[in-house]
Amino acid sequence: MFINGWGYNGSIPGPTIRVLTGDYVNIRVINRLPEPTSVHWHGLDVPNRMDGVPDVEPSPKIDPGTYFDYRFRIINQSGTHMYHTHFQTVKQEMMGMGGALIIEEAVEREAKHQRDYFIMLQEFHVKGLGKGDIKAGTFEIDPLNDMFNFFTMNGRCFPYTTPLPVTFGHNVKIRLGNIGMNAHPIHIHGHQFAVCASDGNNIPFANRILKNTISVSSGETYDIKFVSNNPGVWPFHCHIPHHMSNNFTDPAGGMFTTIVYKS
Repeated sequence: MFINGWGYNGSIPGPTIRVLTGDYVNIRVINRLPEPTSVHWHGLDVPNRMDGVPDVEPSPKIDPGTYFDYRFRIINQSGTHMYHTHFQTVKQEMMGMGGALIIEEAVEREAKHQRDYFIMLQEFHVKGLGKGDIKAGTFEIDPLNDMFNFFTMNGRCFPYTTPLPVTFGHNVKIRLGNIGMNAHPIHIHGHQFAVCASDGNNIPFANRILKNTISVSSGETYDIKFVSNNPGVWPFHCHIPHHMSNNFTDPAGGMFTTIVYKS
């Protein structure tokens, strides 16, 4: 089954944008929606006009059929951040309008991590289904209903989520972001991970803690690292039971993927 939502460049979540610390950034947002919108650069220290909240800031709303160029320089920031609509947010954000913006330091591009993944956590109420129904077809999102029945990682529910391939002995980083309503305790099987960054801010090595579950609340990002030293196919998922199903059906589903060792 498929759902019709609102996104960026034809996808939910939108494309992951990667830039370098020190870059001058220009992002042109063309509005093809039937209503005005804006884009907020979540966690970035940008000029007020570029922050994307037209209800209270000098940042403009983008009317249908028009565009706006968001221009700013990345100064003294790095790490995992997000972007999302900040106009008629209750509707547009819950229709799927968000994505990742990752700021890499120049030295970080020298392959400190052999694997580097981003996962956006989202949730939706899909209309036209009774509890426990799964039907083929295309369905609509009800953005004003918080009785969520589908939970996604990068826009897909298990078993259609994309596995995370790793190789034995590699350093693996997974970046987690959440722009939805609920907090999601994300749990890894077979490994322990170090929490190395929060909201794009690096955590000094001496202050990092080892965990196997981390709760990612609305608006938060976390970077976690682990060494792939335990071969197998390992679940990586939200630990809330309802969030591991597709419309409350019995098989594993929802906000669930796998870490898969490749030879």
